[in-house]
Amino acid sequence: MTSAHNAQPDTNSVYSQAERARPQLSPVGQTGVHYEIFVRSFADSNGDGIGDLNGVTSNLDYLKSLGVSAIWLMPISPSPTSHKYDVTDYYGIDPEYGTLDDFKRLLAEAHQRGIAVIIDLVIHHTSILHPWFKEASKGPDNPYWNYYKWLRPDEIRARKLATRDITADSDERNPWHAVRGAKYPERYYGMFWSGMPDLNFDHRPVREEVFKIVRYWLTEIGVDGFRLDAARHLYRESEEPKNHEFWEEFGRVVETAKPGAFTIGEVWTRPQHIAPYFRGLKATFNMDFRLMIEEVVRREDDTEDLIEFLDFVHKTFALVNPQFIDGLILSNHDQNRIGSLLKGNLNHLKAAANLLLTLPGLPYLYYGEEIGMLGMKPDENIREPFLWDIRANDRQRTRWRRGQYSTSRTIRPLAAQQTDPNSLFNHYKRLIQFRNSHLVLNDNLSRLEPTGIRQNGVVAFTRRSSRAGSDQRALVVHNLTGKPIEVVFSPDEDWCRQLVFSTTEGVSLANGRLTLPGYSCAVLD
Repeated sequence: MTSAHNAQPDTNSVYSQAERARPQLSPVGQTGVHYEIFVRSFADSNGDGIGDLNGVTSNLDYLKSLGVSAIWLMPISPSPTSHKYDVTDYYGIDPEYGTLDDFKRLLAEAHQRGIAVIIDLVIHHTSILHPWFKEASKGPDNPYWNYYKWLRPDEIRARKLATRDITADSDERNPWHAVRGAKYPERYYGMFWSGMPDLNFDHRPVREEVFKIVRYWLTEIGVDGFRLDAARHLYRESEEPKNHEFWEEFGRVVETAKPGAFTIGEVWTRPQHIAPYFRGLKATFNMDFRLMIEEVVRREDDTEDLIEFLDFVHKTFALVNPQFIDGLILSNHDQNRIGSLLKGNLNHLKAAANLLLTLPGLPYLYYGEEIGMLGMKPDENIREPFLWDIRANDRQRTRWRRGQYSTSRTIRPLAAQQTDPNSLFNHYKRLIQFRNSHLVLNDNLSRLEPTGIRQNGVVAFTRRSSRAGSDQRALVVHNLTGKPIEVVFSPDEDWCRQLVFSTTEGVSLANGRLTLPGYSCAVLD
């Protein structure tokens, strides 16, 4: 295993060596745990206060030791904003984060460790500073005009499109914007805000440009897949079948360019409306699960009927694509951090981790979740610097903004948690490493089966392997409460023979009864 370093070797040579040495893995997403990184806040390698790609590279051994199989990097392309979701160059790296050679080295070093790299691809919109929009804004005769969506004010009024309802992913009520100083009356559509004009996917040259970008990152650079921002909003809700058609074409382009490459989309709606996206995408994020798990853990009882809900969701997805992958999260860059939602309660945070890492699907950790980082919107406060150590010793901590929620006074930094066997970090690490070692739990395509166990404070479910010809299964039982519970098996569980993992001491199995201490989880084969 090659250690990260500050030297800048020949990138092409390192990349080819890394590819030759890369372990043979299952297709990305079908096994393992993924880790979301906001590069600006993760680790600073050059002392300028801004996280960068070399900072990520220097901490790949940390991520490997945690058990992560893939990292998702939030946008890394040039952009005028700190979040970088308004791209000005789809082929470049933002200078704040480093160079293309830095990214290639990160990719090579990650691959040597068996870690895949997924990048955020923001094709729903561009920046107003993107060359396409600069050209388009010159007027209707410009060849780039149709790259975007334009209407005259009278058309907007006649079609009753002047305003939109605020949604979970956008609070922009007035999405039609005028170009400053323009002599023409048309306004462009920007669902999120005026700085992010929506692309027009009815215009074939836009699609071809996007597919060219996809092929570049997959084949010339070598990334392992994409997270697709605002995947549901390329077209309005009334035209949603066009969304499905586009993502099917997108999926074919990806698979042709790099067979097995991973795609996961941001699609937040009802399960029956999410399902058609699995014709083109391999995974989507389960946002409703995130909302439910917070309530279940906080109340210490499954009043939301989490397993019944997931069973319905998964059966709905399977009707469209039996190979769907359900992306599970506790929080992300758009959601209040689970640490704050659960008020920093260590027992509740461990219980949430237990559920995330044992339920069927692909678990995502948002950076810092493993140490209990806090944060409530606005967005900057849920994207605060990662705490590697106390400030006096922390050479990697970013300084692009001062932490309001996650500071050395409110959160034990990683260095302190690594030496404490009872810390949240070590809880995550044990769970992930067991998950990685278990045939069924590490199968992200494994399917959920309800059990006959019905007790207050208990969540129980069976997972069955998706592998053809395999009858492998595992029973997972959670105690959501602080009190010991004696779980009584039903006849449905008479196949359970062996306790193979528990998160705490004191778990026992005897005579068809499982004793679970407070806030614990057990896995039985």
